[in-house]
Amino acid sequence: MSQRNLTLLTDLYELTMMQGYFKEKDANETVIFDAFYRSNPGGNGYAICAGLEQAIEYIKELEFNSEDVDYLRSTGLFEEDFLEYLLHFRFSGDIYAIPEGTVIFPREPLVKVIAPIMEAQLVETALLTIINHQSLIATKTARVVFAAEGDGVMEFGLRRAQGPDAGIYGARAAMIGGCVGTSNVLAGKMFNVPVKGTHAHSWIMSFPDELSAFRSYAKLYPKACILLVDTYDTLKSGVPNAIKVFREMKEANIPLTSYGIRLDSGDLAYLSKKAKKMLTEAGFPDAIISASNDLDETLINSLKIQGATINSWGVGTNLITSKDCPSFGGVYKLAAVLDRRTGEFNPKIKLSENAEKITNPGNKEIKRIYSRETGKIIADLICLEGEVYDENHSLLLFDPIETWKKTHLAPNTYTMRDLLIPVFQKGKCVYESPAVMDIQAYCKKELDTLWDESRRLVNPHEVHVDLSKPLWNMKNQLLDNYHFQES
Repeated sequence: MSQRNLTLLTDLYELTMMQGYFKEKDANETVIFDAFYRSNPGGNGYAICAGLEQAIEYIKELEFNSEDVDYLRSTGLFEEDFLEYLLHFRFSGDIYAIPEGTVIFPREPLVKVIAPIMEAQLVETALLTIINHQSLIATKTARVVFAAEGDGVMEFGLRRAQGPDAGIYGARAAMIGGCVGTSNVLAGKMFNVPVKGTHAHSWIMSFPDELSAFRSYAKLYPKACILLVDTYDTLKSGVPNAIKVFREMKEANIPLTSYGIRLDSGDLAYLSKKAKKMLTEAGFPDAIISASNDLDETLINSLKIQGATINSWGVGTNLITSKDCPSFGGVYKLAAVLDRRTGEFNPKIKLSENAEKITNPGNKEIKRIYSRETGKIIADLICLEGEVYDENHSLLLFDPIETWKKTHLAPNTYTMRDLLIPVFQKGKCVYESPAVMDIQAYCKKELDTLWDESRRLVNPHEVHVDLSKPLWNMKNQLLDNYHFQES
């Protein structure tokens, strides 16, 4: 799949605008675009950034071959001089991004592209589709893993994903978000992540009886013997037959290292408690009780409250599709245009009757502010490039909309960290993506920087994303200038 040519993975209007820039403007005019999102998915208190490695691969391989150009010629929309330009197209700009696995919040740039306007325009669609999808699934997974309270969560939604790409890269994002493994074998191979699974009801049904099926499976996989017990009757047949097999393994001196049962239907709380009692009384108190069956964070949380004895969760459809919130909502907006006479970026702003859709102008950075005492996130501060802050001095934060809401941080009570890192410089990649399991470990540490109130599943506390005073002044000056011109 990595050999696919994704250059035409774009919306048509990106190419028609490119031709317009080529014909009517300075095609080498340098601009800044920001990719960001406006609200956390699923009513969450945060999101997880994911997909950067695939975005990097896309930029590296970005070039129009002769077949691409022939196709574009066939549409009748493009002139020959522009098509000739495309044959020699390469990305030559700079890209800054927030690393994968980082906790992120609305309105802050996840990716900043500084490039000639034609190049920056072309990459919009692909960057958004890659990062939107994986960030969505990583965020959904983090919610599910949080609800599981330390139990292992396995991703196994491939057959319900919206196609192979969604299944493969959704599995990757799920691993970043905290899953212990995936059922997706190709994803396991591509990203070197653990693959896990048991067996289907068809395995049981293909044998003369349930006990024979269990015995055969245990013989084949004694070190990973999780038996599906609900094919016929969970408590009268499935669990008793599983116990028989576990006894036989024990009597044969076969180590019971990873063994247990899986429930895939019925009242999971009731069945798990009954099964736990039966397993414990039979001498197998440490047997795993795994559950599946259209689970999500809400149902897992409910089962926990009900006292379910499940300690391993298989989550498929609702995770791989983020069923309750199927889109991330990332956007890509022009923020500045370089003035060649001064060498400075002129800020640009998009206006809207909806306050949340008014963009933040200029060449920006993001400072993450932590409590020095707890290591927890206090706020994020979007500021203009070059602004300098000193942790030895006090810091005043204010809400960019309700400006009377202020937070004063005393000297040496907080720390700051830059979130955006260089990924491409002058068209060359200067960043090496970590392995997926390393990103997962980093993501876990990132989640630990959130206050518990921001992680709760319902009505979480909002982490503030503030604007620096210089950026706030710039934004309001642009708004005032626009209204002055209108009047």
